[in-house]
Formats: sequence, C-alpha cells, structure tokens
Amino acid sequence: MQTRLMTASVAIGATLLAVATPGAATEPAQPAVEVLVRGAPLPGADGMVFDTHDRLWVASVPGREIVAMDPRTGRVTDRYGPDAGVQAPDDVTFGPDGSLYWTDLLTGEVGRREPDGTVTKQLVAPGMNPIAFSDDGRLFAAQAFYGNGLYELDPDLVAAPTVVIPDSGQRALGLNGMDFGPDGLLYAPQPFLGRIVRIDVDTAAVTPIADGLAFPAAVDFDSRGNLYAAESDSGEVVRFDPANGGRAVVGRVPPGLDNMAFDSRDHLFVSNFRNGGIHEIRPGKPARTVSSPGLIAPGGVAVLPDTDAGESLYVAGLWSLDRYDGLTGRAEGIDQQSFVGGLTSPFTVAPDGTDLVVTSWLQNAVQVWDPESDTVVEGYEDFAVPLNAIRFQDDLVVAELALGRVVRLDAGTGERTTLAQGLFVPAGLAASDDDLWVGDWASGVVWQIVADGQVLASPVPVAGGLVQPEGLALDRDGSLLVVESGLGRVTRVDPATGAISPVASGLGLGAPAVPGTPPTWVFNGVAVGATGDIYVSGDVANVVYRLTAENS
Repeated sequence: MQTRLMTASVAIGATLLAVATPGAATEPAQPAVEVLVRGAPLPGADGMVFDTHDRLWVASVPGREIVAMDPRTGRVTDRYGPDAGVQAPDDVTFGPDGSLYWTDLLTGEVGRREPDGTVTKQLVAPGMNPIAFSDDGRLFAAQAFYGNGLYELDPDLVAAPTVVIPDSGQRALGLNGMDFGPDGLLYAPQPFLGRIVRIDVDTAAVTPIADGLAFPAAVDFDSRGNLYAAESDSGEVVRFDPANGGRAVVGRVPPGLDNMAFDSRDHLFVSNFRNGGIHEIRPGKPARTVSSPGLIAPGGVAVLPDTDAGESLYVAGLWSLDRYDGLTGRAEGIDQQSFVGGLTSPFTVAPDGTDLVVTSWLQNAVQVWDPESDTVVEGYEDFAVPLNAIRFQDDLVVAELALGRVVRLDAGTGERTTLAQGLFVPAGLAASDDDLWVGDWASGVVWQIVADGQVLASPVPVAGGLVQPEGLALDRDGSLLVVESGLGRVTRVDPATGAISPVASGLGLGAPAVPGTPPTWVFNGVAVGATGDIYVSGDVANVVYRLTAENS
C-alpha cells in the first residue's frame, strides 16, 4: 500500500496536468459555518490506570493518544500522541520504576515511556490489548479481537517476548482488561464467552471462575482484594466472590464499558469506548460523570427525512450509528455496534430509501441497515477492504481499497462487475440517477465512471489537484461537493467544466491514519439536506458542521 501511494503522483502526472483546475469559477457567497454537533471531550476512552499522584491516565484508540486527567474535574493535564510514539493505545499501566506502558491495538506493538521521556517500542503480535504487571514486577500482555495469545514481556522491551498461551487464532478465547489478584494469579475476562478466567502464568492453566456475563470487558482488584468486572453490553459494574461465584451489582452506566481503575482511596472509575465517557462508580448513588460522553470519531454522514417533516442526520461514529435532528443538532438515538452479529463498526453511511448503507474497513463489512427495526437487511464481508458504498440504480457500488477499484453488486443476480480500476485510494462516491463519480484520495482526482446511465470504457477525470479528497456528495444544483481532508476544507466542483470553487475552509478534519491502516482513517463525510444545508464531519475537532447558505 505504501508503495502504491508513493508512486501515485508519478503514475498520474499527465492526468493531473490535463485536468488541473481549468480556471477557478466565480466564487459564490460563502455559507455560514456552525458546529451542529459537538462530540465528547475524549474521542473514545479505553484502558485506564492511576499514577502515584492519583492522576488518571486514559488510552484512546480512535483518538490516537494517552491523556492524563484530573479525576475530580475531568481536566486533561497532559497528553501523548503519535509524536511520542503512541499510535492506537488500547490499554495502559505503570511499571515499578514509574515508566508508562501501553499497547497499540492496530500495530501490535507495546510501548514504554520512561520517566526521563525515553520511548521504547516492541512488536509483539496483532491486536495487543490488555497489559498488566504482577506484584513481583513481571510484565504480561495479551491479544484481543485479533487472536488469543498471552505473552510475558521483558520490562525493558528488549528481549523477545515469551509465549505463555500461544495464539490459536480463536477470537472467542481472547483476553481483555486484566489484573493480578492477591493470590498471584492473573484474572481476565473472555468477552465473547461471557466469562472470567483465572490464569497461572507459570503453567498456562486457565480456570473459569464466572460466566453468564454480558460481554465482560475488564476486571480489577481493589486494595482489599475484592474482584470487580465491567460488563460492556449491560453497562453494569459487578463485584465477584471468586470463592463461591457470588455477584453484586455496584453501579450502572450506559453500555459500552471498556475498562476500570481504582485510585489510592479505592474509588472506582470506568471508561466507555462507545461514547468516550468517564464515570466514577459510587455504590448506592448514581455514577458521577468525570468526562462527558458523546459522539466520537465522526465519519460518514447521511440525511433521511423524519416523521415530523424535518430531517434526521446520521453520523457513522465508529462504534455506533448516531442520529441527530438536522435543524437543532439534538441527539435522537443511537444504534450500537455489535461484536456478534448486528450493526458493524460504521465508518461511512449513505441513504438507501428509508434504510442506510454502512461500510467498515475494520470489520471488512458492507451492510444495509434498517434504523427503524435495528436489523441488517443485507450484509457482506467479502469485499476487498471497503472504504465506502452507496446505492446506485438499485445496485450497491463499493469502493475497494485492496484492489484499487469500484465494483458494482447487481441487486437481482448478485453478480459483481468492475466499474473502474487502477485507482490508488478510491474513497468518496456520489451519484445522480444516471451518473456516478469517485474521488481518489491519493491522486487528488475526481473521476466520472458512469455517464447518462452508461459505464464509461475508461473513467473520465473531472477535476484534479485536490488534496486528499474523502467525502463526496451531489449538491442540489448538480455540482459536486468534495471534502479535501488534506486542507481542512469543502470544495465545489462543476462536473461539466472541472472548475472548482471554495465552499468552507478552516475545518477541523483530516486526522492522520495509524500506520498500516487506510489513509482515510475515520473518513470525513459530506451530505446535503433537503433545505440545501450541507453537513460535514470533522474528525480532528470531533464535531459535525452545518454549512447554511443565506438563501436556504
């Protein structure tokens, strides 16, 4: 993939010269830009740990950072991101010497930041997730979602990892947020099996101690040796008695629990990967909000009419599909992603009558989702890394990154035909009744691949010189709206002449991708409402913008 991207400018140089902006069109009045939806302060909250000063450290995979937070106020006091070697952190812990350790889920690495700022990283295995130290200073990390291996690591991250439990590739056996108990054994949940296990790290013996849980995501011990578990699907925090299996619910928060941590006074805090919220669990009282929940990682956007003659804005939020009132930005509902059947992890969303087409490169899925019944109408997991999909003339059209092409799935026969190939990063898709366009993120070219209902023998370049185009939408006047993620702006393209004109700039979008993942990363989408309002997702600012023309 990196080679293809590096050679993109050379391979299409002649094309760019031929189509590069044939004179900018007269600039129309710029629309008013407002933040319609403001997301959570944390763009996803995953693993957590307290340091010796009772500062709470929180990892965020979609945010690509580890933040230090005051647990009383939720104020972020420090943060480490890609510049500090942090790529996609899922869990964090501290070593005996005060070093900060983390796991990078999407790169398979474990990182260490020493007190003097020295950073060391070690590649271990795909899907590195939970990490924990034993009381005698031994370091262990495990796979989740991408495997089920458990490894002992050299705390200096120099010597090769020691395999405790080999990865058999069985996702259901994977471990998640784990902790050592007072008996010196390792305790961990197996989320897909709904159970908690106890592991002797010297013999690799695994003993189930509790089952029937609602997708348990993490376990932790307080200073008195009491075992707690976070049930992700129910939002319940439960206390277990490992001796007899007894359990008691000590707190409830919205579903999506990811991890937990105790401070020095045994106050319990939990994180939510779905909405970025941090809460303190107070037995007998409602949970206290430390960092507010909300939208995280806004990707593709789509508009559907609602029952009150208005319109609903749908936003692909990585772990959910969020619905907002298109006029007020008020939250109207959330469809949660499911790890077992149900909704995929949505990166893009497009209208399909009263349904929605969603894609996920993370789960390699394209789905048609019915938001009223919360059901998958159609589902496919055999496209080659789908970055986007829309409905066109009753068929599904999918942009496949791995094959560099746009493919059409016939709704009647299921036959697949290639509409365009030789693309570097096919991303944005837009269509009228008889015309179809695709934007190439790497080359900066928008191509027309269907004209007047006929598939073109070779795609025709419409406009070039765009900087990392992602979202693409057809405006009411027949022009194309393009999100130039590399410049943080929305641009208008006249498909007949190739003339381009600015629509809005200075938008907080275009987050860089984790190495080895699609360069579109979260995906910055654009959609047009019935009134002419333009909606744009901003993954950097963690917001959704509304662009309103003066005459709309």
